[in-house]
Amino acid sequence: MQIKRLIKIFVSLVIIFSNISCDQITKEKVRKEISKNETVKVIGDNFILTKVENTGAALSLGENLTPNLKIIFSQVLPLLVLLFMFVYIVKEKKITKFNLIGFSFIIGGRIGNIYDRILFNSVTDFMYLEYGYLHTGIFNMADVSVVVGTLLILLNSVISELKKYQLKKT
Repeated sequence: MQIKRLIKIFVSLVIIFSNISCDQITKEKVRKEISKNETVKVIGDNFILTKVENTGAALSLGENLTPNLKIIFSQVLPLLVLLFMFVYIVKEKKITKFNLIGFSFIIGGRIGNIYDRILFNSVTDFMYLEYGYLHTGIFNMADVSVVVGTLLILLNSVISELKKYQLKKT
């Protein structure tokens, strides 16, 4: 039983640190090579790189909070939630592979943005997508990690419910 827990911890940490690394490497490259508010068209107007420093949370929420409240709401509380999330995935005996990977992606992504807030007092966002009616805000790889993790957990939920439904039908 202990081996399974060690494997879960190892897999989770590899995913977490891979997500943090990907996020920080891309942000460092953007900080060095793209000027503030410069626009670099990668795929026409559909995929654009532009460097923006976000001092708030998602969509700049909390940008006008006092410095102490900003630290509490953007660094301390999220770190506590991530710690509880990590403890959950390590201790939960029946966690699925999708959920383990999904939670690890979320933890890695959130740590990437918290790291920026601690070091730079802002988060570097730089990607923008537009396709038909789809228009994103400006985001970074940490945000991608959180979205991918959330989608994996959601997919796992749907698959689990479909399996339950199939069992009830038979």
